[in-house]
Amino acid sequence: MGSLSTGCASLQNVENREQVVEGLSYQAEYRSPSRSDGGWKQSARNQNLRRCEGSGAPQAQQPAPALPQDAMLLSTGDLLTISVGNDPTFSGSYEVSQDGTVRLPHLPPISAKGSSVEAIERQIAKALVSEDIYTAAPPVSVRLQDFAAARVYVSGAVFNAGSINIGGQSANDRDSLRQEASGGTIEERRLSRALQVAGGIRPDADLSRVRVIRGGASTSIDARGAMTGVPFNDMLLLSGDRIEVESRGCFQEALVAPSPVTTPGVKVFMSNLTQPASANALSAVGKDARELRYGTRFLEAIVGMNCLGGTKWVNADRTAALISRNPITGESLVIERKVEELLRHRDRDDFNPYMMPGDALACYDSKQTNLIEVAKGFTAVTGAFTAAVTGWGD
Repeated sequence: MGSLSTGCASLQNVENREQVVEGLSYQAEYRSPSRSDGGWKQSARNQNLRRCEGSGAPQAQQPAPALPQDAMLLSTGDLLTISVGNDPTFSGSYEVSQDGTVRLPHLPPISAKGSSVEAIERQIAKALVSEDIYTAAPPVSVRLQDFAAARVYVSGAVFNAGSINIGGQSANDRDSLRQEASGGTIEERRLSRALQVAGGIRPDADLSRVRVIRGGASTSIDARGAMTGVPFNDMLLLSGDRIEVESRGCFQEALVAPSPVTTPGVKVFMSNLTQPASANALSAVGKDARELRYGTRFLEAIVGMNCLGGTKWVNADRTAALISRNPITGESLVIERKVEELLRHRDRDDFNPYMMPGDALACYDSKQTNLIEVAKGFTAVTGAFTAAVTGWGD
């Protein structure tokens, strides 16, 4: 009987190392819907903004000028077709080597990494004359035949910092007609693509000061236009480039949306074993439910995992738990919400956090359902006891 009554007992409140209840963890929306002093004096959005005010807020974004078309800069592994007049000795296909040079017969290495095809044409023509192979510069043509992937390094306020490959195409994705044509595009080797491949910027990122480090030089880029549709310097990257994204130390709701520099969606872990389900499959918690659009909130996510709805008397008292981690401090955090109360609260957005990559959700049965299950267990035990007594009597 003691074990059965335990099922009706309330569990202890969730405890966290950080001040989650007070709204002082990563998102103010993690805070408690109820306070003993009569309520919250400000919205969660304002609480987030106030934390950003003391973090060295960037200056207002200036209208971006028309950006010139940047040169088609080469990187290691790029494939070139070089023609020197009608001379078969030098004409052919060449790859930019790991040291960033192109090596033609009888000529010193031609520096190619970070250079345009026009600059290489001039270098080759000059070398042919300086090496006494030609008395006058011959016509030289360099065409970029295929772009290679570039390995760059992304650190700071992104979800998956580390070394990544951007650009390049698999054999199945290559367009032979485009390869044979002059020109080409290298959109996959730009700054925005690198940030997105690195998991996307986090909501605490400082997009006004994204640093690109190449060799000993550093360039600071204001990439806020990526979130608003304003042109920005979406810099072309080369192998070996480093990208550093500083953190403002505060949660910025405006950065929680699909964009060229954020993740388009998040994958979360879900568990819904509420009655009558005995497995996630019976709760329709499959791939589509676990993969959410970036910007999805807690309430929408629990609707997707079938934790909301059904018979009111039985299901209205359900609770849902969110397990997350502060990406700045690395501390785990857990919040629990009464589903129906969150649904009906007029200030629901103040306590309805955004889902972050790797979050986990769990849905718990209502007290009524738990009581029914306890009653079933009690009935089963008493039935078994009655049968046993009857058997002994016989």
